[in-house]
Amino acid sequence: MIITCSRRRILGWASLLPLAGLAGCATPLGSYGIDEGVRRLLTLSSQRAFERLIRPGGFYDDQLTRLTLPETGGQNGVLAAVLRTNAVRGRIAMAMNDVAVDAADRATPIVLDAIRGLTLNDALAVLRGGPTAATDLLARSTRGAVVEALFPEFASGLQSDAAEILSAIVTAQTGIDYTAIARSAADQAGAAIFRAIGREEAAIRADPRRSGDPVLTALLLGTGR
Repeated sequence: MIITCSRRRILGWASLLPLAGLAGCATPLGSYGIDEGVRRLLTLSSQRAFERLIRPGGFYDDQLTRLTLPETGGQNGVLAAVLRTNAVRGRIAMAMNDVAVDAADRATPIVLDAIRGLTLNDALAVLRGGPTAATDLLARSTRGAVVEALFPEFASGLQSDAAEILSAIVTAQTGIDYTAIARSAADQAGAAIFRAIGREEAAIRADPRRSGDPVLTALLLGTGR
């Protein structure tokens, strides 16, 4: 279930991200502080991550972000056997990853709002930290909210998609713990989103000049990344 209008809405959010705070910047540093540098780093990293994730196959085609069907108990004997087959597990996993593309729509504004409201007690330490230091900080403060926002999309989307897949194979459909599958998928998707953001952050830190943001470039190079 891939919803094109949701993708457009995510792209609308993403297109605004690099503009945050850029207006009025007359010099490379201007009046911007180090905390602004962290926010710019996270904003650009998030924009690039979501642009990858919302493409068709954005989660599934990437080993770093692919969701997999968890092992769940409680199925009857027929369904348990069916769910152990690679073909069925693969089809349901693809459905999970398709739902994840739509679910990312719910996560985008949460991540953006979290970046705007991030409390940076030691922004310099974050900028001087490891390749994903800013993303790690964001994940610690935001991952729970992201997972909770993702869960309803998986709870509804997987129940319809997984049932459709299984109904073509077996007639007995009782005993499937859709809630457990949806919860696992939401947890996996939440983790995948922050892994994707972290990858983009690391790439920006490795070559700040390619960010196209003179303020961020000056801050990263000036703090030794």
